[in-house]
Amino acid sequence: MTMAWGTREGGARRYPVGAEPVNGGVSFRVWAPRASGVALVIDGQADEPMAPDGSGYFSIVSAAAGVGSRYRYRIDGREAYPDPASRWQPDGPHGPSAVVDPAAFRWRDDGWKGVELRGQVVYEFHVGTFTPEGTWAAAARKLPFLKDVGVTVLEMMPVNAFTGRFGWGYDGVDLFAPTQLYGSPDDLRAFVDEAHRLGLGVILDVVYNHFGPDGCYLAHFGPYTSDKHANEWGESVNFDGEGAAGVREFVLANAAYWIDEFHFDGLRVDATQAFVDDSPEHILAALTRAAREAAPGRPVIIVGENEPQHSTLARPIADGGYGFDALWNDDWHHSAIVALTGRAEAYFTDHAGAPQEFVSAAKYGFLFQGQRYGWQKQRRGMPARGLAPEQFVNFLENHDQVANFAPGDRLSRRTGAGQLRAATALLLLLPGTPMLFQGQEFGASNPFVYFAHHTPELAELVRKGRRTFLDQFQSIGEDPRARTLDPGALETFKACVLDWAECERNQETLALHRDLLRLRRQDPVFAAQGRDGLDGAVIGPEAFLLRYFGPDGDDRLLLVNFGRDIAAPSLAEPLAAPPEGCGWRRLWSSDDADYGGGGTPVIEGDNGWRIPGHAAVALAPENLPDAAKAKP
Repeated sequence: MTMAWGTREGGARRYPVGAEPVNGGVSFRVWAPRASGVALVIDGQADEPMAPDGSGYFSIVSAAAGVGSRYRYRIDGREAYPDPASRWQPDGPHGPSAVVDPAAFRWRDDGWKGVELRGQVVYEFHVGTFTPEGTWAAAARKLPFLKDVGVTVLEMMPVNAFTGRFGWGYDGVDLFAPTQLYGSPDDLRAFVDEAHRLGLGVILDVVYNHFGPDGCYLAHFGPYTSDKHANEWGESVNFDGEGAAGVREFVLANAAYWIDEFHFDGLRVDATQAFVDDSPEHILAALTRAAREAAPGRPVIIVGENEPQHSTLARPIADGGYGFDALWNDDWHHSAIVALTGRAEAYFTDHAGAPQEFVSAAKYGFLFQGQRYGWQKQRRGMPARGLAPEQFVNFLENHDQVANFAPGDRLSRRTGAGQLRAATALLLLLPGTPMLFQGQEFGASNPFVYFAHHTPELAELVRKGRRTFLDQFQSIGEDPRARTLDPGALETFKACVLDWAECERNQETLALHRDLLRLRRQDPVFAAQGRDGLDGAVIGPEAFLLRYFGPDGDDRLLLVNFGRDIAAPSLAEPLAAPPEGCGWRRLWSSDDADYGGGGTPVIEGDNGWRIPGHAAVALAPENLPDAAKAKP
């Protein structure tokens, strides 16, 4: 079905549910098929009965309501609950809903054309810990800094309303309401508006595979969840059972709403493997379509987290796919972690961190594309042939992976400085789309762990559940810090707030990221993201090279060595050969003193090859003098 969301003619509604100011008052509409009757309760005034339409919806235009009015819906004359499609919960999910007028905000981004995937550098961040203030207004003040570093797209962790004083946002219960913890809905609009003024895109992490355990009143209104399909986070969202049409409309309207009313440039969809749907059109395909229809005239980016790495998600809907632009590449991360830390436990078991894994990932994206995966004792992945390099989002850190190394240690605490610089160079120069996690660009040392503020009973369940999850990592049992972490403690949350003083102290790390992103952006061969071809070869026990082919022989060679120095009179590898009539010159090195390195030797000279250990070096061709050129 085609949705005409985001349009208003006269007094017509924009969306199928929620409170919207219209001519003559406020239009209220709610899907409540489980109710015999629904009444609107405004600011404690007398109940106003809502009219049913025969399909489970109840509606009314109330002249007594206006912008800012607090309201609830009374079900069958009994308890009154917040609006399932509330646009704002000023007092949190348990309080009344508030009427918001999205048209009151004055946007300045009329000339914004949106963003496409190719060429982007993604930056994942959590609003509550990104700054000491933990607000959208404070985060907006950091945008010029991120722009200067070379970030192009911000990926905001979930912001829909959830209970408690702090949380990751994945336990949201009011999908349409930005959490009051970070500011008002217009503060969020102002953040996006400022990002667009600076030329930065913003995509939002959304959670549609489950609802949070506290503050969720959806069950009183209709069959939003179902036990038809299993879900590790509780009941699954009802996308294909009885009454699913209303649930699907609710979720699709939400996806469109963020892009339309908040001008987001796309969505990152959480845990897509948990979307089980037997409908003729899978909800994920419908979701990408709804999101794109909400932004006529500008592109949007849809990114999926999908642990099994089902490439079908990233194929066009016309070809039987779901129309996503990109997928997170867990394989690349897992290989990098094993190579850098030596730890190969739990879900890292099937990755060796070997040079060939990095060569294969650079060429093919996912490493597991249908072969057996020992950790899960089943096959994992699907063939990814035909996907473009930028459709794989690569990362060294993200919110989950940092937190899963309890006690939330950053990579800078778990590997050597030289190795981390080399891995950073690989991440930022690969053809895939790179993603940084907040503070990574300046070597943040504060942890990032799971935190969620709940009632005492629920908090204890969360503590036990988190500890059970972490038990798969045997090494955690040897670390007393990991066993004493309390996700519900305010101290745990505060420890995760970025210390921006480190940005000044860690200028070498900041320079590394800034220079690499400038090279990625300005060098024509690296910027092409492998469009003219890429190949690679193993050249040592922990070393490999990647050859980026450019037009007219203007190639690049990236050498990565996670092990000891390599000194060899020759390399019997044709990919190491420079273009005809040329030698190699050093274009960039992670061992530069500006980054804290010890200096880089001549890589290819009269005495052969010297490839420094714990380093990455980028080479470009340069013409040789006639006397040095090979002659037939």
